[in-house]
Amino acid sequence: MPEGDHQLDTDMRDRRGGEVLPIQGRGLAFERRGRRILDGIDIDIEDTGTLVLIGPNGAGKSLLVRILAGLIQPTAGRVSWAGSLPDRRRAPRIGFVFQRPVLLRRSVLANTEYALAVAGVGRADRTRRAQAALERARLTHLMHSPARVLSGGEQQLLSIARALATGPEILIFDEPTSNLDPAATTAIERLIGDVRSEGTRVVLITHDLGQLRRLADEVAFLHHGRIIERTPSTAFLAKPQSAAAQAFVRGEIVL
Repeated sequence: MPEGDHQLDTDMRDRRGGEVLPIQGRGLAFERRGRRILDGIDIDIEDTGTLVLIGPNGAGKSLLVRILAGLIQPTAGRVSWAGSLPDRRRAPRIGFVFQRPVLLRRSVLANTEYALAVAGVGRADRTRRAQAALERARLTHLMHSPARVLSGGEQQLLSIARALATGPEILIFDEPTSNLDPAATTAIERLIGDVRSEGTRVVLITHDLGQLRRLADEVAFLHHGRIIERTPSTAFLAKPQSAAAQAFVRGEIVL
């Protein structure tokens, strides 16, 4: 990253009150319509690398990351960012890429500039930073196109570029390649790998064991609203410790 962008990131951190890592969750529980979806989860996210959350549908993966990012309040338990309660000033330090991109009825460039405006970047710096983020995502040639006419893969790359533009400490991906073709998946995985190699913490939800093998440094396996296993990815793939994880890796249906 150019020196000027490092200074801008420092200025943005100062305006937002500092860092978010490590993110900690303690005793996290969530109930909906009398059903406990998360059941007393303790989790720490710090340092660098890629943590993959995996497990059967309904295990609570998407809900957990939304709570950690401050998008949803837990029924019980607490979340802290860098040792203090979450607050709106630091929220842009957590980039979030959803399964389905949510884009404005504006150009690719304007979508990215809007994210920077919300994050408190001055007007004079927005276009430069937005263009730099789009270049990383290889979308420069589309910057003046309407965002909503892009292909599914291009829209997801735009979502990632928009998140990257604010200089996050951590990027959370919730099944970012679901229903995308192999070419789009490859482009997104390449960008995730670049982000990780530059020191940004990555949390990725996926059901794809091949994607886990390609991207994960460590794995947290969720089942029935609990993290029942967290281990380096090589150890998880070689010998899962729980019966549920063993069945999942074998490709069996886990209830």
